[in-house]
Amino acid sequence: MIKELIYIFIGGGMGSVFRYAVQVLLHERIVPYHFPWATLTVNVLGSFLIGLFYALSERFSLSPELRLFLTVGICGGFTTFSAFSNDGVALLKGGCYGTFLLYAVVSISAGIAAAVAGGWVVRK
Repeated sequence: MIKELIYIFIGGGMGSVFRYAVQVLLHERIVPYHFPWATLTVNVLGSFLIGLFYALSERFSLSPELRLFLTVGICGGFTTFSAFSNDGVALLKGGCYGTFLLYAVVSISAGIAAAVAGGWVVRK
């Protein structure tokens, strides 16, 4: 149990650093913050990666520790439901109801589609 927790801990830290890097890259270097592009990007990309990692772990019989490192650790640290929720609240408080609805629908549907696509890539 301790070994699994260490793998998750290391992966979670790495995922969080990757998420911060995407935020800095998108909102400080590429697009000014008018829409939560960074949160949408990490959540959709993380959904793709978790689908990919689970399919890889099945196909190649990855060790439980490596699977936990990749899925719970990296993907868990990289993706962020709390930031999605906070961005949604900010859009609602700003009166951007249409943008909020678009953000919520695209985040959820693209996230699920990305997870399916990640698994599909490994199976094909």
